[in-house]
Amino acid sequence: MSKIGLTTTVPVEVIYAAGDTPVDLNNIFISDTREAMLRIEEAELAGYPRNVCGWIKGLYATALKSPEIKKIVAVTQGDCSNTHALMETWSEEGIEIIPFAFPYDRDGDMLRLQLEKLITALGTTWDQVREQKVRLDQVRQLAWEIDRLTWQENQVRGFENHLHLVSCSDFNGDPEGFARDLEGFIAEAREREPLNLQFKGRKKRELRLGFMGVPPIMPDLYNFLEEHGARVVFNEVQRQFSMPFATEDIVEQYQLYTYPYNVFGRIEDVAQEAERRQLDGLIHYTQSFCYRQIEDLIVRRRLDYPILNLEGENPTGLDARSKMRLESFLQMLRD
Repeated sequence: MSKIGLTTTVPVEVIYAAGDTPVDLNNIFISDTREAMLRIEEAELAGYPRNVCGWIKGLYATALKSPEIKKIVAVTQGDCSNTHALMETWSEEGIEIIPFAFPYDRDGDMLRLQLEKLITALGTTWDQVREQKVRLDQVRQLAWEIDRLTWQENQVRGFENHLHLVSCSDFNGDPEGFARDLEGFIAEAREREPLNLQFKGRKKRELRLGFMGVPPIMPDLYNFLEEHGARVVFNEVQRQFSMPFATEDIVEQYQLYTYPYNVFGRIEDVAQEAERRQLDGLIHYTQSFCYRQIEDLIVRRRLDYPILNLEGENPTGLDARSKMRLESFLQMLRD
């Protein structure tokens, strides 16, 4: 059994079916913000340009700091265009790269072919993959319950929702252990009084926000919002990592998964959840130097909600400008 790195969410059922352990490099990179900044500096010292996404630089150095990871499944279509060069620099360092591509048009035959290639590369079978899907879906149902407790029962904070859903990308390398953690958290959350955050002692209900975009590189965002009387009750991409779809077909599951495909499917998902969760506004987070910043134009045209575009670059926490913009956005929602 070996550890296999991931650049983003991929069909982890295949990795577990092969007897290996998936490791989402993003989660390792961002788990300690002080160390995360060091990883970015190491990538820049190795030759990565400053005007490259902080996540890409962080992933590069994190993998090199993890000698137990000899292979990485890298998404060549459906994530970041910089991943191509990232793969090449890893290859130069002796890491084996296994490419995986989500077809842009969600074509089922092409997606099945990509799954077949991954199954062959890792030496497993479709039957074993289906067994792992049943196993992992049981864990995903616990993550769905945490999400429900967030927006329906108001017993879970925004960062807690983010943390548990984003971890569904690799199940922390131990699905059963992760399930026990989720069960323990659910039991604790159900004992809580419903949250109703207040700002400066005002007797008004909290603002309910949605977070659209890749998980933020500055996780202190959630606490900052709650200190100002607003709570994130919808984390778009993190929720997608939990595969919130009732289907037994693994190909259909990764067709329904919105993140790797065009922005229009994501917008449809956000619109449905925004109405269901009664959102007051949306934060559309984009990473500095990322092509997804262009998509903000379409997001604003298609979603009939107040939207703040928030840009992040490094894991150093919210800067003063971002805090001022967030405060102004929240005040506008209250007014």
